[in-house]
Amino acid sequence: MTVTKEESQEEPEEEPGEPGADSGEGDMPEAYVPSQRRLERERHKRVRARRATAIAALSTLVTGVVLYLVVVNAPGWSRTKETFFNGQYAREAFPKVLEGLWLNVRLLLICGAAVLVLGMLIAIARTLRGPVFFPVRALAAAYTDFFRGLPLIINLMIVVLGVPALRLQGVTVDPVLLGGTALTLTYSAYVAEVFRAGIESVHPSQRAAARSLGLTNRQALRYVVLPQAVRRQVPPLLNDLVSLQKDTGLVSIGGAVDAVRAADIIVGRSLNYTPYIVAGLVFVALTIPMTRFTDWITARMDRQRAQGGTI
Repeated sequence: MTVTKEESQEEPEEEPGEPGADSGEGDMPEAYVPSQRRLERERHKRVRARRATAIAALSTLVTGVVLYLVVVNAPGWSRTKETFFNGQYAREAFPKVLEGLWLNVRLLLICGAAVLVLGMLIAIARTLRGPVFFPVRALAAAYTDFFRGLPLIINLMIVVLGVPALRLQGVTVDPVLLGGTALTLTYSAYVAEVFRAGIESVHPSQRAAARSLGLTNRQALRYVVLPQAVRRQVPPLLNDLVSLQKDTGLVSIGGAVDAVRAADIIVGRSLNYTPYIVAGLVFVALTIPMTRFTDWITARMDRQRAQGGTI
């Protein structure tokens, strides 16, 4: 067979990296290059942010200086400083207040766990369905109504001071245990209402869908309703724990030596109220991180809700 000149010539091979080669690099899009207008807009935003930060810092400094001058030049400031801001008594009170604060922290951890468990049980009792559970619902409602209406200080006085007066066999007279019991009774009523609101906020279709899949009422409550209810109520639950942390100082009315009682002992001996300021600042320093964490959780859940994410 005769081969023509055109058929005998081989086609040149494509160089790697050229358009149309097997590497496929010719199909890749070009790198994004922002326009000049966009760069100018971003630069303008950065300038505005720096300017706003500088103005905020300057205004804060000016406000602080003005407040300082107003306070130190006010009539009676010297006497107020000696009574409430005495450095000698502050240095004396600080280590004792910190030692007593450990009791408040332990009360917060133990009572907080007990409050969450008891509050959840009461909330579930209030949401039980069927006429057979009416007495349980009525008792749970009566509990929440009573302890939410009873002032905490009166509850503490009844439990911490009144129970030891009964002189019952086998009943503790420890003011720490009795104070923790009073705190748990009161805060469980508030937390129960938070949990109940979360349970009732779950759409009934969620429970119906769980039942259609073969889950029992108990399983639907445990695996479907409660996880959604608790997730939605995290911010108010954290707020209740912040309040509980502050109210642990009330157990001092029974003689328990916590941060407040440690400050009170020094005040009773010196007649100077600086230890109270020290104890208050210690509680504030302990509360602020919890408050900021609560705000962060709330903002995060709001963003998820706005974006249609899981709540």
